[in-house]
Amino acid sequence: MERDHDEPSHRARPPLWVEGPARRRRMPDPVRTAAVRAVLFVAVTLVQAMVAALFAFAGSWLALPALLCTLASVVATTWAVLDVWVTRQVWRQRHGVVSVPSSSARAGRRARRPGFP
Repeated sequence: MERDHDEPSHRARPPLWVEGPARRRRMPDPVRTAAVRAVLFVAVTLVQAMVAALFAFAGSWLALPALLCTLASVVATTWAVLDVWVTRQVWRQRHGVVSVPSSSARAGRRARRPGFP
């Protein structure tokens, strides 16, 4: 006797994907764009370094040009990683996330001073 899968007695399966609350807030778009760019630069630089090392182990004349390209890529990668940091700081300054002691902290110190009205 075959069972029909559309019967109500058949147990319903739980969904394969359940959305849960995020642990951290999503990065702002400009910061995320800079971070993706930096990750791509890092990946390309690592591949170039591996190719340069393999050329050097093989004794190929292409080892020197590959090494020079890798050095240029390291400079570009450093620039891209610094761009993530700078973009993050600029976004924080423009959108109200202040990294210096706020005036409310100063007001609290002022309130603790003797003779404050």
